[in-house]
Amino acid sequence: MSLILRPDVCATDTPDGMVLLDEVTGRYWQLNGTAALVLRTLLTGVEPADAARALRAAHPRITAERADDDTASITGALLAARLVVPA
Repeated sequence: MSLILRPDVCATDTPDGMVLLDEVTGRYWQLNGTAALVLRTLLTGVEPADAARALRAAHPRITAERADDDTASITGALLAARLVVPA
């Protein structure tokens, strides 16, 4: 499932990740570099498996299982926070 940001969520890159602002609630969400990489990849329209592969490419020392788990966790957290929706 590829994702898109909700229309009322703004994203800004930072030196070590990304910050998301939910303009409805006024809440900020800070993403570390790993979460930002996963989100950026998913926002290109690819599936989570592709985001996990991008994560492994960026961090070759992690296992495929860890990349899959991290991608699923990040995706689930973003969906639960209602920052993103399926594309």
